[in-house]
Amino acid sequence: MLENRRALAGDVLLAVTAFVLVLRLNYELATTWTPGLAVGAAVLMLLRRHRPIGVLVVDVAVTAVCILLDRAPAGMFITAGVLAYNAALYSARRRPWHLAAVAYGTFCICGTISVGNAWWTSAQFGLFAFVFGGAGAGDSIRMRRAYIAEVTERARQAELTREQEARRRVMDERLRIARELHDVVAHHIAVISVHAGAADHALRGQPDKVWPVLAHIRTAADTVLEEIKAVISVLRDENEMDSTEPAPGLERLPELLDALRATGFEIRHEQRGPERELPAVADLAAYRIVQEALTNAHRYGTGSAVLDVEFTPSAVSLEITNRVAAPRPERTGSGFGLLGMRERAAAAHGTITAGPLPGGRFRVRATLPAVPVLSERPS
Repeated sequence: MLENRRALAGDVLLAVTAFVLVLRLNYELATTWTPGLAVGAAVLMLLRRHRPIGVLVVDVAVTAVCILLDRAPAGMFITAGVLAYNAALYSARRRPWHLAAVAYGTFCICGTISVGNAWWTSAQFGLFAFVFGGAGAGDSIRMRRAYIAEVTERARQAELTREQEARRRVMDERLRIARELHDVVAHHIAVISVHAGAADHALRGQPDKVWPVLAHIRTAADTVLEEIKAVISVLRDENEMDSTEPAPGLERLPELLDALRATGFEIRHEQRGPERELPAVADLAAYRIVQEALTNAHRYGTGSAVLDVEFTPSAVSLEITNRVAAPRPERTGSGFGLLGMRERAAAAHGTITAGPLPGGRFRVRATLPAVPVLSERPS
């Protein structure tokens, strides 16, 4: 509202100025012409924001008629320069030089027709500079305003992009946490479930053997609590100390196999090739894929599985095979385990296949790069 009032006040002041200039500079014209031209110039100034090209055309046409009648109106030349500036500033078209050229060319043609070579005096340089200078000033200001608007819009878009990127990272972190929780909890809860079943069996037939089973349950429960604590720790305040516990990798594979074997699950483990250090993402993905695949084999298999690990100069290959037991209602899975393995393999720039084999077997095979991928290196 305040901006509109300032613009109106500026237009009124400019209209009054044009009125006075035309009256004083056109004193040599007939008395009946001068007031009319002054009023017309004032009206054109008031309408200049609404019809930027139209008011310039009217001004040039009136001035051209005056020139042809041998009544060169000096005040109207000044208004033509102001309106050329206005047309370049407010017009939606990017043709300020065309407008100035048309206005000046019209004046020159009409002047040559009216007075011949007498029109071409040194005063024409001033008229040329005024008309083209007005158009150039208006175009420069318009371009500056457009540049500022573009920079402001880019800043707004950049801020919006940063917010979207932050939300995307939050969602990615939530998915990562959910995947970690699924891998950790599913494995250890499966171990607890098996031990609980063994405890129930022992209580009925051999009560003296229940204590080692309960000890295994307690160990598994403590382990899952520690794992959950490590995963959820990423949500703590940034001012708190970071956890110094390393992420699990294939070096913890013996512990995983021993924990499963303690439940009575048979695992035949074969490793080929010299063991080597893997990139952190690939090492974590390999461990979690083996953990999830063996947990599924334990839950849905017949009590045994084969784990083959092969190290090559460029990759590590994992293959977990087991026989599938008859389906039971209580063993219906959510399908998130296979999805999580695929996501982990993709995050490590590896490949994974999972599916049934002839003879009632199920196989999970993953290949992960043993060297850092370019996109994993810090930029």
